[in-house]
Amino acid sequence: MSEPQQPGYAGTGARLSAMMFLQFFVWGGWYVTVGNYMNENGMSNMIAWAYSLCPIAAIISPFFLGMVADRFFATERVLAVMHILGGIALLAAPALGHGSPTVFIVILLVHTLCYMPTLGLTNTLAFHHMSDPERQFPRVRVWGTIGWIVANIVVSKLLHGDTLPVQFYVAGGAAVALGLYSFSLPHTPAPAAGQKAKVRDILGMDSLGLLRRPEFAVFILSSFLICIPLAFYYSFAPVFVKSVGVADPAFNMSFGQMSEIFFMLVMPFCFRRLGVKWMLLVGMFAWVARYGLFAGAATTGIFPLIMIGIILHGICYDFFFVTGQIYVDQVASVNIRGQAQGFLVLVTQGIGMLIGAQVAGKIVAANTSGDTVRWLSVWLIPCVAAGVIMLIFAALFRTQRREAEASAA
Repeated sequence: MSEPQQPGYAGTGARLSAMMFLQFFVWGGWYVTVGNYMNENGMSNMIAWAYSLCPIAAIISPFFLGMVADRFFATERVLAVMHILGGIALLAAPALGHGSPTVFIVILLVHTLCYMPTLGLTNTLAFHHMSDPERQFPRVRVWGTIGWIVANIVVSKLLHGDTLPVQFYVAGGAAVALGLYSFSLPHTPAPAAGQKAKVRDILGMDSLGLLRRPEFAVFILSSFLICIPLAFYYSFAPVFVKSVGVADPAFNMSFGQMSEIFFMLVMPFCFRRLGVKWMLLVGMFAWVARYGLFAGAATTGIFPLIMIGIILHGICYDFFFVTGQIYVDQVASVNIRGQAQGFLVLVTQGIGMLIGAQVAGKIVAANTSGDTVRWLSVWLIPCVAAGVIMLIFAALFRTQRREAEASAA
């Protein structure tokens, strides 16, 4: 049976795939390497703040999307303007922020405030032009992961720019290019044009009613708590990889995204066999194992332990974050699913990651003497924390297996 298509979708699909490729190329071009850049340029004490900016922007962006972008302007035009402004900020960051960590962080904040709303906007634009999103969207979205990988390869392996300003020129240039390209994307009217903006809707207040379900409350609380130790990886794994003498750390980190593609493909099979609870537990355990491997590498210097921990990213991300999104879609009624997904992002990648980045920064600072970091202690703390949260979740989370099986079917 042939897949339903909109007239001319093949060409539209290619255009949307290019959009996703550039969208995540921009993020991957600086996000993995900025910690090593700051460490090399006397800003190591501000690394935690650099990795707090995306969570801060993730908390703020729903207000922008709900109050402005969704109601007054065509999606492709908002994308264009936001990426051009964000790209200019990245291009200016090395020069304007040189010698002033505070100015550098402020410029990065400008970029993230422009960038984070575009994550939702690209999804909105893509869905609007698809006749069968469940089948078409994964094929488009996977190009975002490929874009992230290619950015890591270009910046780290080809340009050896993990500690150099070139990473911001590559990412900023790509952002400006995406902004200009966005003007050519299919016209996508403001999805909520003419509707009155309500703070209750923007904050997803109706989705809070789901917390009356004990299993959902356990899921949300556990997701929030485990994002605190999870932030250690995003903030300091690239710095750790470079500290053990690995050349081109961002290139090596990109193997995590490569594994993400594989595990995304096998998720439907795993869902049928495991169900929601065990998928989430496997995802949580992968984080425990990753930090344990990093702790082992910190004492032995065995690089394969680090690479195994990096390659676990596919399980860490797909089995936890993607499964969580599927679970929320499963338990929320149709009229509040969008709110419920927004609430999950706010709690995890917003508040949870923000607190986690700050905690990670303080833990690393407390275990640093001169230029030496006691990485064993740094990685054992999130390892134990993630393990405790995993056990609490395993003991308290209850859901019917048949619900998971029905969702997988």
